[in-house]
Amino acid sequence: MAVEQTIPKYKVATRSSRRNSNKVLQNLDWVTILLYFTLVALGWMNIYAAVYSPDNVVNIFSFDINSGKQLVWISASVVLIIILLVVDYKVYEHLAYPIYGGVILLLLVTLVIAKPIAGSRSWLDLGGGIRLQPAELAKFATALAVSKFLSNVNLRQQNLKDQMVLAAITLLPPAIIILQNETGSALVFAAFVLAFFREGMSPLILIIGGTAAAIFILTLLVPKLYLIIAITALMGAAVWLDYRLMRRIKTMVALLLLVIAMIFSVDYFVNDILQPHQQNRIKALINPEADPLGFGWNVTQSKIAIGSGGLLGKGFLDGTQTKFDFVPEQSTDFIFCTIGEEHGWIGSTVLIALFMLLLIRIVSIAERQKSVFGRTYGYCVASIIFFHFLINVGMTIGLAPVVGIPLPFFSYGGSSLWSFTILLYILLAIDANRSLDLSR
Repeated sequence: MAVEQTIPKYKVATRSSRRNSNKVLQNLDWVTILLYFTLVALGWMNIYAAVYSPDNVVNIFSFDINSGKQLVWISASVVLIIILLVVDYKVYEHLAYPIYGGVILLLLVTLVIAKPIAGSRSWLDLGGGIRLQPAELAKFATALAVSKFLSNVNLRQQNLKDQMVLAAITLLPPAIIILQNETGSALVFAAFVLAFFREGMSPLILIIGGTAAAIFILTLLVPKLYLIIAITALMGAAVWLDYRLMRRIKTMVALLLLVIAMIFSVDYFVNDILQPHQQNRIKALINPEADPLGFGWNVTQSKIAIGSGGLLGKGFLDGTQTKFDFVPEQSTDFIFCTIGEEHGWIGSTVLIALFMLLLIRIVSIAERQKSVFGRTYGYCVASIIFFHFLINVGMTIGLAPVVGIPLPFFSYGGSSLWSFTILLYILLAIDANRSLDLSR
């Protein structure tokens, strides 16, 4: 009798498991998956275009060039996607802290044993010409950790202790990455502020950060005296328009003195704290024409390449700036130049539209989650991809400093592709199982 009772239960469990698997498959956001593979395919083609030479034509599948190597990473990403979707989605929340701790340990190991490459100790040599950059993995690990933490606290309560813990979780990885001399990768972690804002963090943090950044840039562009006069006049006008600010005149004066101190500290920060190559990046952002053959070379050639594409572009594999290596890092940091030159304004607009659609879709997925963990993680994913997209495109057209940030799913590099793939498909796995949570 016991055997006869066990068999039906097993069959019921099996049928239930199959139904759950079918539900997960049906609930996958196929629009987002289509956008992902579209961007990856377009990126692969443009990686080939970036390294293509009419004098030495090599097959796009050849492992001797970046497009062939990238195809290996793409194939591995497909396997990774299957694993991410098959694994129980609850694992990502339950093991968020261990995953985060493991990546922190990996960052520390990299700092100690990695060989310097272009002045940076951020790559682990796995043998066979394969290298891994743990800084890329730190993005999804930190997203999991902060999402786990925020699922247990309420930022709207403005608890200072909770905010300090959240800051520590967020800032520890970029602190180690900065020690590896990878400032660009470290800057990406500032994107988490957008997710925190959605979860109730005071908008004052965003206002202060944005204002400080604006003052920093204006100090480099405008004479200090003029800037101080302008800020003083604006604050005076605010007090005159709103008499209630007169009650806080001491606070207003203290704030003005703080701004003036910041203005006079910019030169010290740029000249005495930043390294020479970092100083050149700022100079290239402010005025690349000042040294077009030196620190302004990358930005100048990038803008020439994009501008030369015109409306429709020169055609696939016909970009001259690309073929003659005028733009450095053509298949990685400056791959957007290939789009601009070979496909013109139309191609650039289509690419930007694809990224906008992807970001809108991710935010939509985040908002329909029933758990704080799922929603926060979704916004972390959207924030990281948005930051990468904004800075990468911005630096190729001279609107952001050149900091070596790849274009998501598009730039050449296995670590980058894996990082963004893991980020996105963990979210899709959580989203596909949201109906199962409701049934409990």
